[in-house]
Amino acid sequence: MNTFKEKLSILSEMIAFARVDDFIKDPEYKFLLGVSKQLGVDRNVFDGLFSQESEHIVPKTEAERILQFHRLLLLMNVDSTQEELEIRRLHDMGLSMGLPPSAINQVLSIMHEYPNNVVPPEVLITIFKTYHN
Repeated sequence: MNTFKEKLSILSEMIAFARVDDFIKDPEYKFLLGVSKQLGVDRNVFDGLFSQESEHIVPKTEAERILQFHRLLLLMNVDSTQEELEIRRLHDMGLSMGLPPSAINQVLSIMHEYPNNVVPPEVLITIFKTYHN
């Protein structure tokens, strides 16, 4: 399981991503709050991340990086809109986590084939397995 610092890093990265369009919408906040609860992070600590970022820690394993990419993908689609800036930023974040560019591109291109652009976890995993080194 992730350490407390890693959990704060996950949330901080997600908050920064939600701010890419300069405004965190209510559905995005609720989604982020749900992730914080899932990670076991107190709401006061979570809310504090909006004013002070946590140290960035890249997830250690590929599975953790894929999970974080999926969280970010879900966050991007929670408000049912995807702006080009968000898609580019998500792509860049996936690359910075060391995920295969071809897998990232494939996920971003097929997401529109699913209801609410939610790529099922098993499809996401299959795509990343295909490009696994």
